[in-house]
Amino acid sequence: MKNFAELFKRLDRTTKINTKVAALADYFIQVDDEDKLWTMALLSHRRPRRTVNSKLLRAWAGELSGIDVWILEESYHVVGDLAETIALVLPPPEQDYDHTLTYWIQYIEQFAGYDEEGKKEAVQEAWRGLGTTERYLFNKLITGNFRVGVSQKLMTRALASATGIEETNLAHRLMGNWTPNDTTFEELIHSESATDDISRPYPFYLAYQLEQPAGELGSPDEWQAEHKWDGIRGQVIVREDEVFVWSRGEELVTDKYPEYHLLASAIPNGTVIDGEILPYRDGQPLGFNVLQTRIGRKTVSKKLLKDAPVVLMCYDILEYEGRDVRKLPMSGRRELLERVIEENDTQEVLQLSPVFHFTHWDELAAERETAREKYSEGIMLKRRDSEYKQGRKKGDWWKWKVDPLTIDAVMMYAQRGHGRRANLYTDFTFGVWDGDVLVPFTKAYSGLTDKEFNQITSWVRRNTVEKFGPVRSVKPQQVFEIGFEGIRKSTRHKSGVALRFPRMLRWRQDKPMDEANTKADLEAMLEVYGS
Repeated sequence: MKNFAELFKRLDRTTKINTKVAALADYFIQVDDEDKLWTMALLSHRRPRRTVNSKLLRAWAGELSGIDVWILEESYHVVGDLAETIALVLPPPEQDYDHTLTYWIQYIEQFAGYDEEGKKEAVQEAWRGLGTTERYLFNKLITGNFRVGVSQKLMTRALASATGIEETNLAHRLMGNWTPNDTTFEELIHSESATDDISRPYPFYLAYQLEQPAGELGSPDEWQAEHKWDGIRGQVIVREDEVFVWSRGEELVTDKYPEYHLLASAIPNGTVIDGEILPYRDGQPLGFNVLQTRIGRKTVSKKLLKDAPVVLMCYDILEYEGRDVRKLPMSGRRELLERVIEENDTQEVLQLSPVFHFTHWDELAAERETAREKYSEGIMLKRRDSEYKQGRKKGDWWKWKVDPLTIDAVMMYAQRGHGRRANLYTDFTFGVWDGDVLVPFTKAYSGLTDKEFNQITSWVRRNTVEKFGPVRSVKPQQVFEIGFEGIRKSTRHKSGVALRFPRMLRWRQDKPMDEANTKADLEAMLEVYGS
């Protein structure tokens, strides 16, 4: 654990990509294979399951440190992170344990078989022999909330540096449904059979938001344009007469979408298609709100299948007749994709994403304006000669999203952030006018600069009306322009609406609060854009 704690400190001290990669590569060279495997798992979101709830941790930490729980709670509101708060309030360690990361994860996994008293004894015993940073990481692992500012892409780059294996090969091997409990580092990384897992998907290729006017991309002939459909990105894999469906978040979701099961016999083995899991009926996409009724469901009823049917809106083909075809140009892969869909009876569940043919960028801009009415997020632009790469890259693929919907709202409540932002107010609740009364309708926590967060924090401290733990009600004076991607009816919100992906676009210090929008304005937007 000491090596892992030192790695965490090195990563936490920098925002420079190359420095993080170097720290990870050094770590992978130093530690044993078991710790390498668990570190890879943690950095690719394969965390141990939560074994103790936070209420018990608070009580046990208060008991061991000799302070009342309410003092710990107040400290938590200042620190902004429970795991860090507990690590700081505990007394100095009585011993100096030198166990590995793997030891402590297996130690934590055993908690599942303990009663409450057994868990308490085991947790406090660990706290007595761990340093502050090690305690913090131990607490994070217990609660299942371990995160560090390293993407899987950076971790893969560092692993490539440490092992000498090509990064693209590693990225593919790290995909799929593996855990440290069912494989070894040797089997996963070095074994020739590492790519034989028939369910293994490919890393997804992601696009950046278009940064310049579309016309600056060059000739329209060089680009393939299609809608950016509003569903869940996924891969459908057919190998050895079995079908597997993966979400972009590396979740195996085959059983959640039984519509795709027929593809095991409908399309040839050795086929992997990249597309959008999309609610669809009578030749038309449905709103994302329809798909939300299926997200998170453990079982899918007949009624749900009828009310929220899905297809795969197919974008690309990654494997054809058992061959990896990602290095073929986009135009070539499109031909193969069309062949698979047209030559097999798959129209019930596979739809080919239509390509929009245009000769002038103004034509494409006009098509982009129709996106919302087609339940699309905008336009995808893909260079016709581009390979299918991995991760987010600039140059060959761009997403040209529609401009967000906007509304001006008044800040009503402010809450402190977490971690490094624990001393700043960064999470806000906004309201619109319903007559002379402000009605809360959304929360937002992103979109401001660091300078603006500091300024609004100073204002909140001077203009607090009431305190509710970490939350402050404030004088209703500050107006913000809120951007969002969609709006729908909601019985859970007093305003009657819920927004999709709300964020602060700008602080309207030029606008008085009585000129903010109204509940009627929201309802009018709901009529036009809601579902």
